[in-house]
Amino acid sequence: MATITIDGQQVSVEPGQTVIQAAEKLGIYIPRYCYHPGLSIAGSCRMCLVEIENMPKLQIACYTQAQDGMNVITQSEAVYQARQAMLEFLLINHPLDCPVCDQSGECDLQNFYMEHGRYDSRFIENKIKRKKAFPIGPHVLLDQERCILCTRCVRFTDEISKTHELGCFNRGNRSVIDLYPGKRLENLYSGNVVDICPVGALTEREFRFKCRVWYLRSEESICNGCARGCNINIHFNSTRTYKAGGRRVQRIKPRYNPHVNEWWISDVGRFGFEFIDQNRIEFPYRREENELQNSDWESALDQAAQELQEAYEDDPASIGVILSPQLSNEDLYLAKKLFIDALQLPNIALENPWEKRGIEDDFLLKADRNPNTRGAHEIGIKGSAREILEKAAKGEIRFLYIFWHDFNAPEAREALAKVPFIVFQGVNWNSTAERASLVLPGATHAEKDGTFTNFEGRIQRFKQAFVPLEEARADTEILKQLAAKLGHPVSYLDPETIFIEWQGIGYDEIDEYGMMVGSAPALQA
Repeated sequence: MATITIDGQQVSVEPGQTVIQAAEKLGIYIPRYCYHPGLSIAGSCRMCLVEIENMPKLQIACYTQAQDGMNVITQSEAVYQARQAMLEFLLINHPLDCPVCDQSGECDLQNFYMEHGRYDSRFIENKIKRKKAFPIGPHVLLDQERCILCTRCVRFTDEISKTHELGCFNRGNRSVIDLYPGKRLENLYSGNVVDICPVGALTEREFRFKCRVWYLRSEESICNGCARGCNINIHFNSTRTYKAGGRRVQRIKPRYNPHVNEWWISDVGRFGFEFIDQNRIEFPYRREENELQNSDWESALDQAAQELQEAYEDDPASIGVILSPQLSNEDLYLAKKLFIDALQLPNIALENPWEKRGIEDDFLLKADRNPNTRGAHEIGIKGSAREILEKAAKGEIRFLYIFWHDFNAPEAREALAKVPFIVFQGVNWNSTAERASLVLPGATHAEKDGTFTNFEGRIQRFKQAFVPLEEARADTEILKQLAAKLGHPVSYLDPETIFIEWQGIGYDEIDEYGMMVGSAPALQA
């Protein structure tokens, strides 16, 4: 270990760590543009210059390794003047786009200039004009005039996605970031270049001109796009209602977790949030005269309980329940308490055998596009819906309770047509919901608290960002009310009390990066 002093504070660091990493251990932030902890060191922006005792010149903190006894000063007059000079150099040809730039409000060029800027400009020449905002892929726009050539995006495509779409072309003040000939930025992780761009050169096409960042609020969550369970922040508009603005969630950003996704997320999770606000089931519906009609919760739950009770008294084997790995651990645990422990129903399933599996790679994406398959298995819920629907096709299922799934395969539709009463509980309209006798609107993971267990067995918490849409309710609330009407009331106050019964600890005791469940090996995705 090397012990160094930074701005009068001592810190011990492991061999090979740099001054900028040592400073972060002390909570000292050294300005930077090209440096990113997940990428190789370029040392090109010179914004992280610091004074080091007994060294004649300023040194870049991102590349200089910490040596025992080193004395570093990050806030001297020489350092301040060097940062001023670098900012002046970077802004010589930078356009005055701040009023129309999506990065405005979270731009490092703005932030550092407010602290170190030379406010009386000495530049009187014309700025060099470059190519303005143009698409370089399905999700990303490039504005070459705003680019400060930090090369983070180039290093990302070379080192992380390994797809090599971007490069630095020309020399001197004519240098630009651009696509290689014949290439487009359309890899499965393209959105990450927007996250790591320190200015407004790379922006999301989906977010462009949608909302100013100072109107956004953020909540910690978990991506439900695949079994990896990447850590994310949900950014939502705090100034508009759903009816006025049309969409509450504005964008998804990755949240650092060294054990799961580090600094990155896939485009599948990043741009797959439309289901939270679009095509939503907003109210309970009952089928009357072969049409779904608006209902109220009390009547809908009364009917669900009555139909289930009658089928149960006739024959418990005539009831089928198909749960979903999109449900949280708390939802699934409560469903098990009701359908398996209390009612002891024999026909319980989880997976949809007709569900299309996604692309899988050796980085983040898993073929299982559900966030909680492992959690369901740990709770004790397994099985394929095929067996239940085969029984339905034979006329053996009288009451079928389906969560989330869309059974749109021809054989599945034929089987559903032979079930006298179907309850669908989910968040979006699909072919199964449209065939149901009773439709109950559930809440998305952005609208409730809970946990998912990823394919490795890591339990991770997500938090409620906003209230459920219209009359939708959290699945635990629906199941609690249904259990009470069936004569099996439960006393859970909230999802956390369910989690405490399952795991024996509260949410506050879960590690920042999640906790491993049991010692079982990871399931094959």
